[in-house]
Amino acid sequence: MKRILILLFCMAAAIGVAVGLPALLKQKQPSYFDTESESTSLLSQRTLRVDSQPHEVYRLYSNGELVGVLQDRKKLDEFLKSVYHEFYAESFPDSEVYLGKDVYLIPEQSYMTYENIDEDIFTYLKDNRLFTLKCTGVEFSDENGVYAEIYVADEELFNNAMNTYMTFFITSEDLATLNRGETTPQLKTYGSRSVGITVQQTIEMKEVFASPEEIRQSEESVLDYLKYGDNTEREYYTVKKYDTVAGVGSKNHDLSATQVMNINRDQISSTDQILSEGMELCVTYFTSPIDIVVTKESMKKEPIIAQTVYQTDDSMREGLFEQIQVGVDGSKNSLYTERWINGVLVSGTLTSSVDTMQPINEIIAVGTMQLPDTGTGTFQWPVDNPHISCQWGCYAGHRAIDIQNAYDRYGNIYAADRGTIEVNSYNGINGNYVIINHNNGYETYYGHMNVPSPLEVGTIVDKGDIIGQIGMTGLATGPHTHFFIMYEGERRNPCDGFLPC
Repeated sequence: MKRILILLFCMAAAIGVAVGLPALLKQKQPSYFDTESESTSLLSQRTLRVDSQPHEVYRLYSNGELVGVLQDRKKLDEFLKSVYHEFYAESFPDSEVYLGKDVYLIPEQSYMTYENIDEDIFTYLKDNRLFTLKCTGVEFSDENGVYAEIYVADEELFNNAMNTYMTFFITSEDLATLNRGETTPQLKTYGSRSVGITVQQTIEMKEVFASPEEIRQSEESVLDYLKYGDNTEREYYTVKKYDTVAGVGSKNHDLSATQVMNINRDQISSTDQILSEGMELCVTYFTSPIDIVVTKESMKKEPIIAQTVYQTDDSMREGLFEQIQVGVDGSKNSLYTERWINGVLVSGTLTSSVDTMQPINEIIAVGTMQLPDTGTGTFQWPVDNPHISCQWGCYAGHRAIDIQNAYDRYGNIYAADRGTIEVNSYNGINGNYVIINHNNGYETYYGHMNVPSPLEVGTIVDKGDIIGQIGMTGLATGPHTHFFIMYEGERRNPCDGFLPC
């Protein structure tokens, strides 16, 4: 009997433990999980119970912090659609809303049932505008990989801006022709034509999600990025009386008239446009994240310089001379292949050349074998491939022409006619300069030489002899030759009948 009582007592105790302990544990757990949930999330959320089977929940984080546990993913999708229609549909048509860049969901199989605070989470997202929009991401890359990325409302917007940017460096007609895979018309006279256009970098577009404030919505905004990238610094110039487009460029960073026009297309439509005093012009050239490379063919009429032939005449005393035959320069048609990057000529290669008129050599009879020092009275260009970057009077007080070598920025400077080196000196305005006295009333002036001329004062030079190299010493924004002609002490414009400008 005693053994039966002990057995009954043990069974009762076991039943008590089996029934009471789970109840006791169940009573304690909510308090523990409530504390954990409330202390680790931005929004207050209680844990209601622990289930015997797991179910899927979604932990939503912002900037690495738990916002709360989301119950219904479909409800989130519906919420995002409503946000799009409420805030963004008008400004961003054909887009979609998703969570912000630093907001993310982590799905989780959980045994815990949490308090449903989905609406509170949605309110938090809306109040803090934690959203991104579907848009087009544009990546710029080179051989080193991706170096820049922008977001645009759609691909068409970027393509339109890109097309506009290209027309800064090529005509819209030529661009359309080349884009169709066709060739531009062959040159029939002097001038140039575009034969190819490429972007030196790789541009890739893909669908991405970005913050609304990061997305460029206008062609103007995209075009501004294509022109200057992230550079926001601009330098401006106030137009003075008598300024020309070319003069503004010459005085500011050695810009060409075309470059000044392209930078200020909203105000200047032609390089010959008359500028109004007081106009504010941007003189900061493009700092684009891409390089537009245009290949051109250029046909030019170039002189074939007549040579001077000296014939001795024993009947003439030493030091005297007589012109027997007047020299006449010939001409040739030269075809160059040029490479332009972002509107700047970087190289040129002679493709072919056809003589159109043979030169007639000048014949001089001299009474001695010594080279005479008296000029012919006619002048040649002082540089090869001449390009006038600043005409006579292109800005106030500019009484000369600035001449560049289009294909060799620091090329040779030649004597424009025979004569004697009269001055080889330096000053703070025109840098290293030379004056040649042609001993017939004419003198010629050559400024901004790269280094002092190696020729001593008194040296007799022939027409076409090298007297120095192009430079930018003194006050100059780019390499060129500051050139003018003096006659009987009066300064003359070389383009007034002396050179074929």
